Amino acid sequence: MVFSHVALSCTDPAKTEQFYSDHFGFRRARVIPLSDDNAIVFLKNDQSVYLELFRADAEHPGFPAAVNDGPHYTGIRHLAFQVDDVDATVTALGSDADVTLGPLDFSAFIPGWKTVWLRDPDGNIVEISQGYTDQSDL
Repeated sequence: MVFSHVALSCTDPAKTEQFYSDHFGFRRARVIPLSDDNAIVFLKNDQSVYLELFRADAEHPGFPAAVNDGPHYTGIRHLAFQVDDVDATVTALGSDADVTLGPLDFSAFIPGWKTVWLRDPDGNIVEISQGYTDQSDL
């Protein structure tokens, strides 16, 4: 079995596509037209991770806006990406870096592990971290 994708419902799919393309290396892999002004857009990055973008067609159910590292109720807490340098990545994000928590240094657990969380255009929390490694004694 291979992981397939994460689907995101977006207020403005073009803006969300631009965000993940500009800052996380995604590019269009497929577009499925639904109507004249609506389509499903699959984005793919170099590691074959896919995002499937849908235009939201319902109002948000009223949960509080995601903060810090994401919601703590049942559901997806955040999307996460590994980078070489958290600070450089946040700087490159410029005004798109809506930081919700951090950067935090987790070197006490893993030397060099550093993480920051931010919002994407739809308010989803995105984690950006550097230095994470798997535990070797499992």
